[in-house]
Formats: sequence, structure tokens, C-alpha cells
Amino acid sequence: MGFNPDMHNRRSIRLQEYDYSQNGYYYVTICTENFIKYFGEIKNGKMELSKIGEIVCDEWTKTEQIRQNVHLDEWVVMPNHFHAIVIIENDNVMSNVGAYCNTPLHGKNQFKSPSNNLGSIIRSFKFAVKRWCNKNGFEYFQWQRNYFERIIRNEIELYIKRRYIINNPIKWEFDKNNLGWIYFLTLANHFSAKCTNDSLSL
Repeated sequence: MGFNPDMHNRRSIRLQEYDYSQNGYYYVTICTENFIKYFGEIKNGKMELSKIGEIVCDEWTKTEQIRQNVHLDEWVVMPNHFHAIVIIENDNVMSNVGAYCNTPLHGKNQFKSPSNNLGSIIRSFKFAVKRWCNKNGFEYFQWQRNYFERIIRNEIELYIKRRYIINNPIKWEFDKNNLGWIYFLTLANHFSAKCTNDSLSL
């Protein structure tokens, strides 16, 4: 049976037993539907935001303002996706990423409110952006369903993710989410395969 995105993408990509409301550092990537460049363009290594891109920035900044347990680390808006490091700190206890290095990945806390977990944070952010678009003539804008996340486990990984986010605009030409780069790689692979087949036929 062929791949059906409407059916196959329904499976959750979250860790089934992990409590995403607990204190920690989380690396998040959210993409636009079909990787369409709704958020702007990269020019000379710098991101030039579209109006929708500006709203993404505004709504993400508000995330920290409306949720007492959320702090924003590095983040960046790219032409067709968004990277961020989210810090969840409950009960006024400051998170230290090193303290989570040996924390078990499995374990639910039934007393935590679902409204304060990572999924709720991302859903609210995506909904706010889409709602603004619907009200302001950008009804065609769509997010890609779901999002990618990774639990940051130590200081080294935190450093790597921060550097990746900071350097993302200047490396856009080679970004895996840049469809122009993907198209180039496809042509290169096709040409390489053709040359190999032509050589074998000689």
C-alpha cells in the first residue's frame, strides 16, 4: 500500500510515556504546509520577514508573556519553518539542563495540567497565528500537521541546538527544508545516476 499522508501521519511522534509538562529544555521545529515560504525570504544570510512572518514572531513572544511556566531560549523564523528552544519551569524552580541528563524518559505525572505541557503551548501558538491569518486576508496559510520536538538532555546538546538556530539563516542555501536545495540534489542525483548508467552501457 502506498504512502497516504492523511492516514500515516496520524500516529503520534511524541514519546508515549513522557510527561511533556515537566521541567526541561525542548527543541521544537514547526513547518508550513508543503514547506511553502509564507514567512519571508533569506537575503544575504538574513531573514526578511513577510507580514505572516512578523505575526509568527509576535505570537511566539506572547507565549512567554501569557504562560508563567514558559521561558523562551533561542528561536528563529525561517522562510517555511520555525525553530525554538522552549524552557518549561514549573513551581518557580529554575531549570538546569544538566539536571535532566539522567532523568528517566518514561514517567507520567497525573497531577500536571495538560494546558501547561509542550503540546498545548505549540497548539496555542499555531492556532493564534492561523486565527490572525484568517481574519486578515491570509486564509490560505496553513501549518504542517504536528511538529517535531526533541528533549534536550545535556549542556552539550543545548549548545549545539543554540548554534544551529543562530546560524540557520546563513546556512539556508543548504537547509533540508529549502525546496530549492532539495530540487538541486534531486537533479544532481539523477544526473549522477544517468552518467553511471551511460558508462556501464559503453
